[in-house]
Amino acid sequence: MVDIEEVEIRFPEDCNIILGYSHFIKTVEDLTEIIETHLNGAKYAIAFSEASGKRLIRYSSSDDELKNYAVDNIKRLAAGHTFMIILRNAFPIAILNAVKACQEVGSIFAATANPISVIVARGKNGGGIMGVIDGFSPLGLETTEDKKARIKFLRDIGYKK
Repeated sequence: MVDIEEVEIRFPEDCNIILGYSHFIKTVEDLTEIIETHLNGAKYAIAFSEASGKRLIRYSSSDDELKNYAVDNIKRLAAGHTFMIILRNAFPIAILNAVKACQEVGSIFAATANPISVIVARGKNGGGIMGVIDGFSPLGLETTEDKKARIKFLRDIGYKK
């Protein structure tokens, strides 16, 4: 028998998260290295749940508040080999390719600042992430003015030339 649960992820409004699946105890150290070498001055927290051995929540952080959020979210998810990165003063796009290329990382479920819920299946051995609900449903199709604003915004923040 498998139960399905929706788990709301909690993090400060001025932050972004990356939620993923990884398979090895070395994950926390490698993700810390990625953040510290790619992001200058960003505050972060990483929490990772082991699925075997001691089955501990491993973590690394430059900020106690963010560490508490990351650890609490991983506890409530209670899904093996899951990691969460919380970033303040940085966007996931700045490290997402490096995180995906990390040899322990199997997949990324979300990289967002939106309200997010995780759909978790609970079986006899524990939980597993089935997917995420990231943000809200669309309200309509972008207009010509919306398109112009999108294009301008991406150039204004330096993501496009």
